[in-house]
Amino acid sequence: MANKKENDIAIKVSHMTKNFKLYSDKPNTLKERIVRGWKNKTEVRTVLKDINLEIKKGETVALIGVNGSGKSTLLKLMTKIIYPNKGTLKTYGKLTSLLELGAGFHPDFTGRENIYFNAAIFGLTRHELGDFIDSPVRTYSSGMYMRLAFSVAINVDAEILLIDEILAVGDQRFQEKCFAKLEELAKSNMTIVIVSHSLDSISKLCNRAIWINNGEVAMDGRCKDVIEEYLRVCG
Repeated sequence: MANKKENDIAIKVSHMTKNFKLYSDKPNTLKERIVRGWKNKTEVRTVLKDINLEIKKGETVALIGVNGSGKSTLLKLMTKIIYPNKGTLKTYGKLTSLLELGAGFHPDFTGRENIYFNAAIFGLTRHELGDFIDSPVRTYSSGMYMRLAFSVAINVDAEILLIDEILAVGDQRFQEKCFAKLEELAKSNMTIVIVSHSLDSISKLCNRAIWINNGEVAMDGRCKDVIEEYLRVCG
């Protein structure tokens, strides 16, 4: 039986490492293959190194870091889109995510049809997307895509919400509505993990920040403190 501490955990990462194989100098023609051989040169790049962290239920956590630091990879590992090479990552509770713009949408289906095929959102009105709700998704602008994808993600009955930087898409008014909704979800005790470069926004939303630097946890603590140190070093 799980103890009380374990029951408080939403996400647990233990000694987790993630590598990717990069292929270079791949021969494209038969002549190149004969001259250079059939083997491809491969390089193993370690994106995350021996990561250890726990996220408690009800926490709102920001993953920050420069581009290429590994924070989005960590978020994808949490969703189990990809898997670690070493160590473990466990999630406790139903999870929903918003990682790639329009992921899971069929471009030829209308917005309404995509809603039905993505677990039927309740309460989404025609006003949210206007007449485009009945148009093929391939005709949507990036902002319209974002509105539909965000509505799908937040209306799923889940305990953990993972969001990547795609919330940068859309106009100022939409951004304000997104973060207002996230604040509402945070107050409802949903666990939220968000990757963002918008430090002002996450400092208002999150109670904790984890700074990922070169694939390692550089700092983990109170959001304000982590952001200040991050800006001091990388600013």
